Amino acid sequence: MKKNLLLLILAISIQLNAQNKPIEKYKPFPFGTVKPTGWIKTQMQYDINGFVGNLDKLVPDLINDPIYSTGRLHKNSVAKDLGNLKDGDAEGSEQYKWWNSETQSNWWDGYIRNVVLLNDKAGLKKVEKYLENVLKSQDEDGYIGIYAKDLRYNFNSENGELWSKTTMYRGLLAYYEYSKDKKLFLAIEKAVNNVMVNYPIGKSSPYFSGANFNAGVSHGLTFTDVLDKMYQITGDKKYIEYAQFLYLDFCKTYQSEKDAKLENIFNPNYKLQSHGVHTYEHLRPLLVASYSTNNPELQKALEIYKQRIEKTTTLTGGAIGDEWIGQRTADATNTGYEYCSLQELLHSYSMLFQKQGNTNTAEAVETIFYNAAQGARNPNHSCIAYLKTDNSYEMEGTKNGEIEPNRKQIRYKYSPAHQEVAVCCNPNAGRITPYFLENSWLLENKNTFVNALLGPTKLESNLNHNPIAIEVVTEYPYQNKFTYKITNPNLASFKIKIRKPSWATEIVTTEKYKIEDGFLLFDRKFMKADSIQIEFKTEVSIKQDANQEKYFTYGALFYAKAIDAEEQKGKSYLEGFNDYLYKPKNNFRYQFVETNKAVYENNQIKLSAKNAITNQIEEITLVPFSKTILRQVSFGMEK
Repeated sequence: MKKNLLLLILAISIQLNAQNKPIEKYKPFPFGTVKPTGWIKTQMQYDINGFVGNLDKLVPDLINDPIYSTGRLHKNSVAKDLGNLKDGDAEGSEQYKWWNSETQSNWWDGYIRNVVLLNDKAGLKKVEKYLENVLKSQDEDGYIGIYAKDLRYNFNSENGELWSKTTMYRGLLAYYEYSKDKKLFLAIEKAVNNVMVNYPIGKSSPYFSGANFNAGVSHGLTFTDVLDKMYQITGDKKYIEYAQFLYLDFCKTYQSEKDAKLENIFNPNYKLQSHGVHTYEHLRPLLVASYSTNNPELQKALEIYKQRIEKTTTLTGGAIGDEWIGQRTADATNTGYEYCSLQELLHSYSMLFQKQGNTNTAEAVETIFYNAAQGARNPNHSCIAYLKTDNSYEMEGTKNGEIEPNRKQIRYKYSPAHQEVAVCCNPNAGRITPYFLENSWLLENKNTFVNALLGPTKLESNLNHNPIAIEVVTEYPYQNKFTYKITNPNLASFKIKIRKPSWATEIVTTEKYKIEDGFLLFDRKFMKADSIQIEFKTEVSIKQDANQEKYFTYGALFYAKAIDAEEQKGKSYLEGFNDYLYKPKNNFRYQFVETNKAVYENNQIKLSAKNAITNQIEEITLVPFSKTILRQVSFGMEK
C-alpha cells in the first residue's frame, strides 16, 4: 500500500470515527489511588533519601536552570555546558539547548509521584513551591514552555517544544489527580489548548523540522501522553483527535528516529534501528491513535510494531538501548539496555495493557520492573547503571570490556547522576516505580477492581461514594503468597480480579473463583473487614532465548550466578553519593548441562553446570537477578 494512500485512508477513517467513543478494556485510577506497601515502599523511601530525592543537589545547575521562565530560549541562545562528554552520540549542538528541560521535568515528575505516594510532608511542600513557580511562568495566552516569543511554534530544525511540555505536564497532571487542585488543572488545560491553537489540525505541521537530526522533535510525539490523560480526566474527545493528528503528522514528515512511522512499520523488510528510547516510547502514540479511531490498519500496525519490539528485548525485559537498536536482536551479552529504555517500555506496555487487556502484556511489565530494572540498580549504594547487559561480566565503563570505535564508552558503571553522559536515566529511575504502581490496579465495568500487576500495594478508592480499601500483603516476587486485606465499611457490592501468572502450576486458596481472561475472579459479598488468601505454586523453569541460551526462573524472577567483584569508587558528588565501578575477581563462565538437577530452596536455585575454563562439572548457586551487580544469567550449551 502506498504511503500517501495509506495516510489518506487513515485520515478519512479518523473523520468517520469521530463520533465513536474509544473502546478500552480497563479504566485507570487517578494517580495516588494506589500506594506502595512492604518492600516497595521501603525501596522508594530509600530512593527519596538517596539520588531520587537529591538530584537537584547533585546537579543543581541542570535542575535549577530557569529554562521555563526567565531563561527561555531565543534565537540568539547558545547551548549550555551540561557537564557531558560529547563523544559522537549526538549530532550537532541544537539538542543540548533543550536537554535541561528533560532532565529537570522528568526528575520533578518522578519526585512529585514519589513524595505523593509516600506522603512525604517536606517533599510535598517542596512540590507546592515548584508548582507555584510553574504557574507564575505561564503567559497570558496559556503558554508554558521553554521558548521565547521569537521562537515558539516557529521552527524548521531540531527543537524541544513539545518534548519539554510533555515532560513537565505529565508531572503536573499526576499532582492534579492527587490533589484535585482546580487552579492547577485550569492552568494545564489552558497550556494544552495553547498548543492546539498554535499547531492547528490540518493547518500546521508540528513535526516538520527539515531533514537533519531531530531527536527532540521526535521525543515530542509523546505529547500524546498528555492528551490521553486529558481525555481520561475530561472525556473530551478533542484531545485524542489531536493525538491522532500528531501521529499522522509525524508519519508524514522526516524523522531521524523513524521506527514508528507507518511506512516503515508496513515495510516487511524493515528492522528497528532508531534510538531505543524513542522506539519504545513511540509505541504509545501509535497505541492512542489506534484505540481512539478503532482503525484496522492502525491496529495491524500496532501488532507489527509490538512484535518487532519483542525481538529487541532480552528475556529479563532488557530492551536494546545502547544507544541505537541498529537492526539488532536482543543478546544476553552483546546488547545493552539503557535505564531510560526500561522506563519507556514499561510505560508503553502498561498503557497497552490498560487499553487492550492482554495478560501477557501485564506479565511483560512485571518482567521489566522486577528483573531488568531492579537488576540495573546498585543493591549496595544509591545509584543505577546507565547501561547494563543481562550477562554483566564487568562494570568499568565499557560493555563487558568491548572497545568501541570512535567513542569512549563510559555508560557501563553505576552513578547517582551520570552527568558526563546525560542526566536522563537517573530521573527516569525515579519515575519507574510510581508508574508501575499506578498501573497495578485498574477498574473494569465500574464495579470490578483488577489487580493486574502483582506486588505489595494498597488501593484506596470508592464505589458509588462507598470507601473501599484493598491492601496486598506480600513479599512478591521473592515469594508467591498473598493476603488481600479488604476494608468495606458500607458493605458495598463489588468484584475483585487477580491476574493468574502464566508460570503458576497450582492455585492454593480456600476461596471460590472463576478463571476469566487470565484472571481469578472473586464474586462474592465482602464483609466490612474481609480477606482473600492465595498462593501461586510454581517450580524451576528453564527458558531459552533466540540464541539458544538458557535462563533459569522461579516464578516472576530470573536467577543468575553472581560474580565476585572488586568495588572501585569513582567520581564523588556529595557525601554518600559516588560513582562505582566493578572489576571481576575471576573470569569463570558456565555452560548448561542437561543433567543440571536444578532445585529451588530459600530463594536460591542450585544446579550443576560446566565450568568452561576448567571443563569440570560444578554445583553452582543462582540468586535473584535483581540482587546482583556482576553476573551470568544465560548459559550456552555444553560444548
